[in-house]
Amino acid sequence: MISSSMALQAFSLHPSALSSHKQGKANVGLKESAYLGFHLSGHVEPHVWPLLRQSKRSNGLTGIRAQTTATASPAISRAPHEGKKMLRKGNVVITGASSGLGLATAKALAESGRWNVVMACRDFLKAEKAAKSVGMPKDNYTIMHLDLASLDSVRQFIGNFRRSGMPLDVLVCNAAVYFPTAGEPTYTADGFEMSVGVNHLGHFFLARELIDDMVRSDYHSRRLIIVGSITGNTNTLAGNIPPKAYLGDLRGLSGGLKETAGSPMIDGGKFDGAKAYKDSKVCNMLMMQEFHRRFHEETGITFASLYPGCIATTGLFREHIGLFRTLFPPFQKYITKGFVSEEDAGKRLAQVVDDPSLTKSGVYWSWNKHSASFENQLSEEASDAQKARKVWDLSEKLVGLA
Repeated sequence: MISSSMALQAFSLHPSALSSHKQGKANVGLKESAYLGFHLSGHVEPHVWPLLRQSKRSNGLTGIRAQTTATASPAISRAPHEGKKMLRKGNVVITGASSGLGLATAKALAESGRWNVVMACRDFLKAEKAAKSVGMPKDNYTIMHLDLASLDSVRQFIGNFRRSGMPLDVLVCNAAVYFPTAGEPTYTADGFEMSVGVNHLGHFFLARELIDDMVRSDYHSRRLIIVGSITGNTNTLAGNIPPKAYLGDLRGLSGGLKETAGSPMIDGGKFDGAKAYKDSKVCNMLMMQEFHRRFHEETGITFASLYPGCIATTGLFREHIGLFRTLFPPFQKYITKGFVSEEDAGKRLAQVVDDPSLTKSGVYWSWNKHSASFENQLSEEASDAQKARKVWDLSEKLVGLA
């Protein structure tokens, strides 16, 4: 049977031969905090987690510095509430929740009645309209502005979230950009190539800074979930369709993903929009495992990644050529039989957030044809512990945490 992602990649081959790319400017502006649409009060001073080393202060925010695997880990007590039944709703932050997988997941969790969903989105009004259009219970969601293409915006979101007084129980790093037909790179407000800057560095900075908030949570199950992709896994047929994900010696990441410093690509090669997306997904999966190695044993937080299936109708493909957007959904439905609706994919991601049977940490979840979850295997590069440490260290430097 033809893999869903194989079909996606096949349609993506040599897009320049099918159409010319119309370069668009990314919206990387930082909006005013008033754009949140509500007033935040009850400032909560973030208590420093005393049993881990403090990191350098970055623009007034303090985050913990993770212990590397080469350093003896301090003894850290797990939350005393662990194992007790909690009466309050859980609080889950979902990035990119105004459409596609993020919106479907937000809807599934909000409708369960067990969760308050924080929709962390670049466009506040779009998110509000989307939540109303799918009938999300208004008492079960909150919208906050977050633009992952700006580290200043990430800092502002963290401050606004902390001032809201809500504890953080689960963080879902879902938002992504994809420019498969781009002939030239675009850049974030901080000068990073857009795909890696948003999909990896923006999420990495957000998650690193919010780990100490999750540690302070009194919820019975705390999880950090980073959405991965089969397209970054070269141990599959789909992952071997060019351009293949490959991080190389990380010389481009070391140079800040800038043309002036060598290359906007992680491996230091020539820019390729489709490959930049796949490389960012490898980083996502590497970082999930590195978070697990550095934090799980001492904190009890679950770290997981997943591939929810091929969502052929997602807005992630909006930058693709028209022919692809027209033919890909029916091709998935009737030829490969690999089509997964946004609703079903959202329920799968909601499972990873909420299901008590999916608490194993360090796992890359997938689903079979019967919609049953299972632990999937990552490629050699996407599970390379040494490379994960290097990506972590370089990423900390780029976002100002080292």
